[in-house]
Amino acid sequence: MTTRTRIEVHGTVQGVGFRPFVYRLATRLGIEGDVRNAGGHVVVRAAGAADPLAQFLASLRDSAPRHARVERLEVAPLPEDVTLGPGFAVAESVPALPLAAQPPPDLATCRDCLRELFDPGDRRYRYPFLNCTACGPRATIVADLPYDRASTAMRGFPLCPACAAEYRDPADRRFHAEPIACPDCGPRLAWWGETPAHGEDALREACAAIADGGIVAVKGVGGYQLVCDAGAADTVSRLRVAKNRPAKPLAVMVPDVDAAARVSLVDSAARELLTSAAAPIVLVPRRPGAPVAEEVTPGLREIGVFLPYTPLHHLLLAELARPLVVTSGNRGGEPIIVDDAGAREALAPVCDGILGHDRPIWARYDDSVVRVVRDRPLVVRRARGYAPAPLPLPVAAPEPVLALGAELKHTTALAVGAAAVVGPHTGDLEDAATFAAFEDAAHKLCEVPRVQPRVCACDLHPGYLSTQYARRWPAAKRIAVQHHHAHVAATAAEHGVREPFVGVALDGLGLGDDGTFWGGEVLLATFRGYRRFARFATAPLPGGAAAIRRPARMALGYLFGAEDFGERVPPELAEPLLSRLDPREVEVVRTMVDRGLNCPLSSSAGRLFDAVAALLGVCDDAGYEGEAAVRLEAAADGGAGAPLAWRLHRRDGLWVYDPVPTLRDLLSAGGPAARLAARFHHTLVEVVTALATEAAAELGTRTVCLGGGVFQNALLTTGVLGSLTAAGLEVFTGQRIPVNDGGISYGQAAVAAARLAGR
Repeated sequence: MTTRTRIEVHGTVQGVGFRPFVYRLATRLGIEGDVRNAGGHVVVRAAGAADPLAQFLASLRDSAPRHARVERLEVAPLPEDVTLGPGFAVAESVPALPLAAQPPPDLATCRDCLRELFDPGDRRYRYPFLNCTACGPRATIVADLPYDRASTAMRGFPLCPACAAEYRDPADRRFHAEPIACPDCGPRLAWWGETPAHGEDALREACAAIADGGIVAVKGVGGYQLVCDAGAADTVSRLRVAKNRPAKPLAVMVPDVDAAARVSLVDSAARELLTSAAAPIVLVPRRPGAPVAEEVTPGLREIGVFLPYTPLHHLLLAELARPLVVTSGNRGGEPIIVDDAGAREALAPVCDGILGHDRPIWARYDDSVVRVVRDRPLVVRRARGYAPAPLPLPVAAPEPVLALGAELKHTTALAVGAAAVVGPHTGDLEDAATFAAFEDAAHKLCEVPRVQPRVCACDLHPGYLSTQYARRWPAAKRIAVQHHHAHVAATAAEHGVREPFVGVALDGLGLGDDGTFWGGEVLLATFRGYRRFARFATAPLPGGAAAIRRPARMALGYLFGAEDFGERVPPELAEPLLSRLDPREVEVVRTMVDRGLNCPLSSSAGRLFDAVAALLGVCDDAGYEGEAAVRLEAAADGGAGAPLAWRLHRRDGLWVYDPVPTLRDLLSAGGPAARLAARFHHTLVEVVTALATEAAAELGTRTVCLGGGVFQNALLTTGVLGSLTAAGLEVFTGQRIPVNDGGISYGQAAVAAARLAGR
């Protein structure tokens, strides 16, 4: 007896070879019918005997292609008046009702394509744009769903007869691979320099420029990149000047894992990340004597390493046979450049040539960054390779929500039903260029799945451009989410936490619900709300944002104005710091603090790290956000050592960590800065453990969720995870979503969905 059924397959099922997989599976099992893309999902109409059809259904979920992610199957009887067969076919795509569907992330070049790239007998030999159903551009070239060639940046490149034959052949791995092309019908390289060139000549010119100590702008899949020899100190220094990036570390691309091991210490977890389809930048310990200039990661023990993820990168690495600095094509803090005209205007003056091509970039995607902590991969920047894959929402959104994020490391999220899609990293939302990139990203996030958000979620801070953008919605359709609640809610949502939980949020700062700046918080939380349970003691930020850029000022803020619990840090203990500073600056700051002039108070853990870094002589001025904390972690010798003194107090119904005893002990203990930095980290592990365990006991829970950019610190996070686990608590931190402000939009989406649902 024949059974007829209609199957909707939801998840990441477009652009990952899912329709060819369904075709081959149905043909093997003798199933008649068809498969098509419908909006953001796949629809299968199938008829067959009961046993083969049951096997077909099971295989759709259990044997899907490697890069597919089947979230659910919706199965219903197929009406008798629908005619199927004979045989099985890939049918024409159709639009569908709006969902949170998005194109899949871009996929690094697969082994089969890499083999063809370097095979002189293959017709795609050394072709920089080859791909198949298992690899290649996806999110960066899609303008609409369903995912068909006509909806991609490849629609301007009609298939030649040979490529068309592969596209139609069910036995070929390029069967319905939308971005496929070859030298006869696809995109072509172009060199814009002293001597314009095309194709192989363009690649040759670019390689010659890099080998000669030059900087080349290369058009990648998600934006332009600046590339140079990682071993050429003078060139790297020139690159830093060009990008206005004096100290922030640069990433290094190497041809394979063996080359990565010559530059860094690569363990099994890092190896798995490096060779994954996402191909992120992986932060790993730098190997002593690595063939990389010190200027790449000045003064740091870690280095960001990644492998080539496009055929063009593979060709560059093969020709140059050396590690390359590959960094975003922009000036520091600005969005990555995606259009050719913008590259010629902004990058041509600061580089020695541009290696471009004629395939448009339709979505801006920077490279993702990941580090490993206690064998857990933690995403630091979620972009190419990971975004825009959907993430779960513990409470489904009753109506579409656009979550607008905060300011630094900005992302936007779209919540529809039980899923949220977090868009790519767009940078720090502080100027007109980044704001335009944010508007574009938010528009595309909603446009591709044809979703009209009914509600927006935003930060409490009225000065953020994202909050100002939220005013485009009526007041009744705006949900303001406290910054640190969003941080811990993001971690809880990612891990499917449903019961009340303890949230520990440590970051630079965010506006609290009392109008002051928070940043060292322990919350008793659900998705709908929270109660502040504990905090770090406050200290003034002399000059406001100026104190963030100058940790030495933050140290003076603690010396002259730390929250008073009856004990002060004697200034004479800080003589090494005070003797380095201009006495006039010291007196000006002292006066500002005494009179409360432009000295907002903050309970920020991040600013405490800044102060300690300055007091130990590690970092007086920060060239980028978080630099002092990064350098303090790098300075720590890794040995636990005895913790420094610390004390908890009760004030206004809250537990408060008083860092003054810690700072006194830090300055009077003596010993090398490396040992004192390690002891400070150990101290904060003890403080967080004490506060979190007390909060868990009061709430009656074992669940603790960590959030905030301070938890990017591997030394601190490793200690906190181990200590809380040893205390019998179940502790989570962001893994697929950043703990820094890049995860704020996802947390806002989770909170807004729960409030709208009343749960």
